[in-house]
Amino acid sequence: MSAIRLLVLGSVRQHGRAHGYQVRNDLEYWGAHEWSNAKPGSIYHALKQMAKQGLLLAHEIAPSTAGGPPRTEYEITAAGTEEFFSLLRESLINWEQKMDSLSAGLGFIVELERAEAVGLLRRRIDAMEGWKTATAEYYDPAQGPEQLGHIGEIMNLWISSADFGREWTLALIARIEGGAYVFAGEGEPFRGILGEGEENPYATGVPHRGDEE
Repeated sequence: MSAIRLLVLGSVRQHGRAHGYQVRNDLEYWGAHEWSNAKPGSIYHALKQMAKQGLLLAHEIAPSTAGGPPRTEYEITAAGTEEFFSLLRESLINWEQKMDSLSAGLGFIVELERAEAVGLLRRRIDAMEGWKTATAEYYDPAQGPEQLGHIGEIMNLWISSADFGREWTLALIARIEGGAYVFAGEGEPFRGILGEGEENPYATGVPHRGDEE
């Protein structure tokens, strides 16, 4: 799955309507430019592409009082909301994907109901355990990686990663089941988005031509 699509859709959805620079500002505030491909060019391209696909609705607004060009504000559509939740659920279930997809999913996990979030994470664990069971047919972790020569270190890496992922996921489930965080239907969840003109202490400050669009 594409982490940038989930991140951009989630940012626009949380704002209601947002122009491209607001979305970029949010993603830099979350540090997404460090752990994903959420660079300015990718963000602005994703906004335009998803508007063409009907996932976002583009509104051209009046020029600024300072005489700048008109900006485009984006609003998520019903199809975009469906895509957002599809990507969110996939990010929490699929343990084999890149870390940026899981990170993006965790950023929006409270948009789900608590029980569904737990259910998706349990499916994640089931997938990891299923993979380990299948792998054990030709690689026994108890015998160590040397059984396959130095190539066994690759399997050792994957097995170790799956073991860590399982323990991490179980700990997250325990926190959620213990009442941590505010999920959908429970009240107003925490949203780390910046208001118009609010200073971003984590902004890169690197200009991009898309900032004025």
